[in-house]
Amino acid sequence: MCSVRLFRTREFTKAGVCDVGEKILNKGGRKMFKRPGLLLMALVLVFGVVLFAGPLVSQAKEEPVVIYFFCGGPPGGTFSTVVYNGARTAAEILGDRVDVKYIWSDWNPHKMVSQFQEAVAVRPDGICIMGHPGVGALKPFVEEAERVGIIVTSQNVTLPELEEKYKSNGFGYVGQDLYGSGHMLGKAAAERAGVGKGDRALVWGLLREPTRGLRTKGAIDAVKEKGAIVDYMEISPEVDKDASAGVPVIVGYLQKHPDCKLVITDHGQLTATLPTYLRSAGLGPDEVFGAGFDLAPPTLEGIKSGYVDLVHSQQPFLQGFLPIFQIYLTAKYKIAGLHIDTGVGLIDKTNVDFIAPLVEKGLAG
Repeated sequence: MCSVRLFRTREFTKAGVCDVGEKILNKGGRKMFKRPGLLLMALVLVFGVVLFAGPLVSQAKEEPVVIYFFCGGPPGGTFSTVVYNGARTAAEILGDRVDVKYIWSDWNPHKMVSQFQEAVAVRPDGICIMGHPGVGALKPFVEEAERVGIIVTSQNVTLPELEEKYKSNGFGYVGQDLYGSGHMLGKAAAERAGVGKGDRALVWGLLREPTRGLRTKGAIDAVKEKGAIVDYMEISPEVDKDASAGVPVIVGYLQKHPDCKLVITDHGQLTATLPTYLRSAGLGPDEVFGAGFDLAPPTLEGIKSGYVDLVHSQQPFLQGFLPIFQIYLTAKYKIAGLHIDTGVGLIDKTNVDFIAPLVEKGLAG
């Protein structure tokens, strides 16, 4: 396996991609790799060496690598659009070397399983899946895909057992460490909100999803470590699909618990809707500390208005961009699965201006 954390290569593969990365690191590059922008440039450079060396080996026109790519949410969704834009950018760079089909799933795990089964039946060269349904639900279809020679990799939600079993066949992961990301946000939010022993906080999340729910669990654990009373609400399928449906739910909770000091929404769309939730409850900015995940244009406005105080960014653009290259490089150069942790950033009013232009263009989140 060639594993990358914070875009840092750790092991060697026969194809030499990770060897190049280690040489960059060994020549004084370790300090450079503390800066995410340079990290991505170096990783793309390594990919580029392999990509553009190909024509030197053979001038024969190659058949395109057919890839089915799961965007996760609905067309036009704030997070899924950034993921899609990342995948589309990678496809544009590769040009006629790839033929990418995009699949939209409304964040519905059952729909993802059905669509994945259908994609396997078509027998493309590779499939980039999201892991929301969990290992148990996806395992038989991943096994079938591997049996017939389809390259499978994953993004956004990890599938550890499948990644471990098939990493030599190109099964990688691009996304956050789920529990770690939740804990990171929960700890920072509790500290900044001044939450301590006996204070009340709300986490609104997705514990029902076995792997995806780890991020919710991380947030709950971090706030509990401060001695707080943590109330938990499950995001219903209706609210999961349409965040505005959650208005009466959160208003009812806040009216019942006026002592709540912190609200954490473990969902990008719900985080973007935090200003609406809090205004509907009759609260002004900074009366309740609002925290959540993923940047979107409405979330930017929430940060500026004071209703959203802290956001965790998992860099969804990379979750679209890098899996396309994973499939292509495995198909052409037998590259093993890369494991890339993208969930490394916290955004608030002090640093949001740096990334806001990209968020507004749908290129960051």
